Amino acid sequence: MTAGQRSARTWLPYPVAVVAGLAVIAAAYVIVRPAPGADRSGCVALEVNSSTEKAALVGQLAARYNAADRRFGGRCAEVTVHGLNSGKAMEALAAGNWSGRQPTVPAPQVWLPTSSLWTGRLRLLDEQAGRAAQTPDRYPSIANSPLVIAMPLEKGELVRQRGRLGWADILGLSGDAGWAAFGRPEWGRFTFGKDNPNLSTSGLAATIATYYAAVRRASDLTKADLAKPAVTQFVRRIEANVSHYSDDSVDLLRDLAEADLGGAGDARARDMSAIVVQEELLYQYNEGQLSPIPGQKPRVPLVAVHPSEGTFNLDHPYVVLPSADQAQQAAAQDFLAFLQDDPQQRSFTDLGFRDHERRASDALVAAVRGGPEGQLTYFDPPAPEVVDAILRGWSTLRKKANILLAVDTSGSMNARVGGRTRFQVATTAADRAVGLLNSADRVALWSFSSETDQRRGKPYSEEIRLGPYDRAAFTRRLTGLRVGGNTALYATVRAAHRRLLDNHDPDRINAVVVLTDGKNEYPRDNDLDRLLADIELDPNRPVKVFCVAFDRESDLAALDRIAGASAGKAFDATDPATIDEAFVKLVSSF
Repeated sequence: MTAGQRSARTWLPYPVAVVAGLAVIAAAYVIVRPAPGADRSGCVALEVNSSTEKAALVGQLAARYNAADRRFGGRCAEVTVHGLNSGKAMEALAAGNWSGRQPTVPAPQVWLPTSSLWTGRLRLLDEQAGRAAQTPDRYPSIANSPLVIAMPLEKGELVRQRGRLGWADILGLSGDAGWAAFGRPEWGRFTFGKDNPNLSTSGLAATIATYYAAVRRASDLTKADLAKPAVTQFVRRIEANVSHYSDDSVDLLRDLAEADLGGAGDARARDMSAIVVQEELLYQYNEGQLSPIPGQKPRVPLVAVHPSEGTFNLDHPYVVLPSADQAQQAAAQDFLAFLQDDPQQRSFTDLGFRDHERRASDALVAAVRGGPEGQLTYFDPPAPEVVDAILRGWSTLRKKANILLAVDTSGSMNARVGGRTRFQVATTAADRAVGLLNSADRVALWSFSSETDQRRGKPYSEEIRLGPYDRAAFTRRLTGLRVGGNTALYATVRAAHRRLLDNHDPDRINAVVVLTDGKNEYPRDNDLDRLLADIELDPNRPVKVFCVAFDRESDLAALDRIAGASAGKAFDATDPATIDEAFVKLVSSF
């Protein structure tokens, strides 16, 4: 993925189909049209659908293929490429109604998902629906990228001095002792970032790798294995060190690249000791392709640490679908041969991928500092039924959260968005998203504006005390809030942050979530720099602030600074149509 692209590796399993209804994530697509030139009207038309992290590259290679005017059996092919995230493509294929699910994207004859996890998932859904499997086989790869544990150079080198360590040795590093066990107590606790496996292929692959490490095998993972107490304890131990989850590891790396530009004073640079990520993204990070300044390499590069038990490989399979007729099947085989030829493979390696036979270029090995290639071994993909069981079990094993939701009830929330008010649109989205939390999470609800007749003495009110999430009580209180007054943003953030510090639980993700449509309008507390100092991340008691900027009047720049000071994140919903998407991304952090 280049600096201008966004990854969208969305995993939307059947047990969490409700997420699919909320995740209105735009399916960015690339179209490659035939270049002007010789008459190619008789060529076989071949539609290819690629996962988004490589869609632009595959489109460029398709244009190269078309221009080469290759022949197979006396015929030529005209290849068109569209990009769609793997989960949405799988959903459309599983529905048997591509045009109904993806009306703007043509139905493909060739599908290029990120991982064979998707082909297995589609096969399971076809079997459950009682129809012929569309993806019954194993498929050749056009590129590969293993998962690695990416760590800042100094920390990674210190870990590697201990020799070959396993997943639990690294990601479960020393429990509460953290870096003190490595002679560096000033680095604090060990925490790491990973994607939510319900929303990300790489997050799911990382979770599968953890289970394989727990059973000390590289293949044949079973549902019986998942239920063993020692296995669940192993996974829970690792999840306990998660800083927070993400829906997209590219976001984590882009935040880290921005923090790197700010130097050691940026809280995000100190927050996470490691990120579980695809190797190609680590390469792009170190090469400056994910930097806010394109091409600006980081001051502190990341190194790839390979766990001793092995890792999971994302194999980018080349799938010829049953929808391809005989001529299209022949065209698809010729395009596959073209993609696997050396010139095209070099284009993949330029983006940090390994080739179709899993070979890494010298430039890739040097950039990620991954150590000798012989140390890298791979886990086999588990059966689709086991993947489903992993996702169901993960919800009970993941790190739980303490969340304080502060909702802006200033008068501007009465402005209209279509036929509803901003307040109605925003709180409906918030209520749906909070409903996706784990039943073991603890939630508090505050409202804020300024002092009013209903709120005297301070500009915020505790509507629900921090405690076990009660959906009915939460919805009733949230939708019953009254709107009026100005926006005391800074005072509310400071007080909410302090409340969670007072109630800090080291075994949970502790987070303030602020939903606002405006900017600070409270003269009694109008010093942003003082607020940033007050909420700066304490590595020993981290409380992160996540902000949702709703409508175009929001001060997104200030919200981004507030989130950055605490190593949280600001979500842009200044277009009200994106509020559902923003909240789904937010909830995936917990």
